[in-house]
Amino acid sequence: VQLQACGGGLVQAGGSLRLSCAASARTFSRYAMGWFRQAPEKEREFVAAISWSGGSTYVADSVKGRFTISRDNAKNTMYLQMNSLKPDDTAVYSCAARRVHYGDDYYTAGYDYWGQGTQVTVSS
Repeated sequence: VQLQACGGGLVQAGGSLRLSCAASARTFSRYAMGWFRQAPEKEREFVAAISWSGGSTYVADSVKGRFTISRDNAKNTMYLQMNSLKPDDTAVYSCAARRVHYGDDYYTAGYDYWGQGTQVTVSS
């Protein structure tokens, strides 16, 4: 599976961005998906996850109420709507995919495929 993230950019604090992650897999609906971010000199951090159907989602406490994860299986694309952005949200955001064999769960770890990141910079 090849993943391509886009939609990053420079935005002022309080602004919004929508990230997209396009997947090459013809069986996109068989993958749970997630977003992660890594700020300079910091460890990679889980941001949000979504089950293969989109029926189950989870976001980290640090972004709860501001970020929303979604997906469109017909378009092989996952999204991350980011509102009320803060300077602390500045990071490289990457998407990831995990093959699902049963169930309809989201995952915060254990991803098999990773895309290149897209830079999000929030100015104060």
